[in-house]
Amino acid sequence: MTDVTTLLTKLVSFDTTSSESNLALIEYVEGYLAEYGVSAERVMSPCGTKANLIARIGPKAPGGVMLSGHTDVVPVAGQPWSSDPFTLRNGGDGRLYGRGTCDMKGFIACVLSMVPTWTKAPLQQPIYLGFSYDEEIGCVGAPSLIKRFYEHYSTTAHVIVGEPTSMQPVVAQKGATNLRTTVIGQEAHSSQVNQGTSAIHVAARLVTFIEDTMAALVEEGRVDQAFNVPHTSLHVGKIKGGTAINIMARECQFEWEIRHLPTDTFDEIYARFVGFCAQLSAELKAKGKHVEITTEPLNVTVPGLADRENDQVLRLAKDHLPAGCCDHAVAYATEAGQFQGQGLQTIILGPGSIAQAHQPDEYIDIEQLEACEDFLTKMGKALERSAEGS
Repeated sequence: MTDVTTLLTKLVSFDTTSSESNLALIEYVEGYLAEYGVSAERVMSPCGTKANLIARIGPKAPGGVMLSGHTDVVPVAGQPWSSDPFTLRNGGDGRLYGRGTCDMKGFIACVLSMVPTWTKAPLQQPIYLGFSYDEEIGCVGAPSLIKRFYEHYSTTAHVIVGEPTSMQPVVAQKGATNLRTTVIGQEAHSSQVNQGTSAIHVAARLVTFIEDTMAALVEEGRVDQAFNVPHTSLHVGKIKGGTAINIMARECQFEWEIRHLPTDTFDEIYARFVGFCAQLSAELKAKGKHVEITTEPLNVTVPGLADRENDQVLRLAKDHLPAGCCDHAVAYATEAGQFQGQGLQTIILGPGSIAQAHQPDEYIDIEQLEACEDFLTKMGKALERSAEGS
C-alpha cells in the first residue's frame, strides 16, 4: 500500500491554486488509479483547463459511499511561509506542512492510500471517489460532478465530504453567497451638496441596512445554537469609492456576503436588501436626486447542509469512529449542501482542523491522517459485508 505521506508529497507538489489548472494533478491520480485497475472519468470545466474526476471501486450495485474532496487550494501570495508551500515538509513535531495538507489534500491522500486494499477486497457495495475543482472560489466545479454522478453512477450512495473536521462528523453547515453592489450617484463640488448625490453616502445607508438585517433576524428568533455564530450572518468585507475629499462621489462599490442558516434561504434574505434598495431609490428620486444601485453575485449560491435525512451515512461514520464523537455544525461553506440538494445523504468528515486551513505554514497532524486511515479501513470492511453497512 502506498504510504499516505508519499501520496501527500506528490499531491502538494501540484500548484492547484484556483487560478491555475488542476489537470496535472488529475492526470497523476488517473495514472495512480490505473495501476490498480480502476478507471476514472473526467468531467471537464467549460473552459477546458480544469476537471472533476469520478471513479468507482467495487461492484456496480446500489448503495455504497462517495468520498468527495476538492483538488484546488487557496493562494499563498503575500503569506509568510517558512518553506516552499508546494514542497511537503515534515516539521519533526508530528505535523506535515504545505499548502493543501489540511484543506484538503490530506483527505485525498488517505483515500488514495486505501485503493490497493479496496481493489482486492470483496466489496458488496461500491466506493466512489469524487474529486472536484474550484471549490475555493464558490464550489463552482461540484455541480457538474454531482449531476454526472447522480445521472450515470448512483442515486443511492451516501456521501462523505472530507473537509477538515478533526475527524468529527459535521451534520450541518451554513450556505454562502458573495455579492458586489455598485452605487452610481451624481458628482458635484462638496460645497454644493444640494446639486449632487454622493454614492458613498448611499452606500453607507445600504451597508448599515445589511448589518441591521442581521440584527433583525436574531430578534425574529431565527437562531440555531448548534452553530458557534447561531444566526444567519451578513458582512461587508470591501468598499471603495470617490475621487477626492471635495467631490461628491459618483461611484461607490462594496463586496459583501450572506452566510445563511440551513433553515433560512438566500433568496429570502436577499429580497429584504432588494426591497430596501427600491425604497431608498424612490426616496431619493422624490427629492430630485439620481441614483443607480446594481448588485451582482460573485459566485453561485452555495446551499447549506441541513441536519436531516442523514441517519444511514451518520451511522456508518459513527460506527467506525472512536466512542464519544458527537455531531457538529460549521459556518464555513463546503460542497456538502450541493450533494444533499441532489437527494444524497451527506455529512462532512475529514482529517485536520479548519483552523489551519488557508493559513501560512498550513499543516496537518500526522495522527489525524492515521485516524482517517483507520476510519476508512473500518468503513471498507463494513462495505464488504452487505447493504447493512450503509
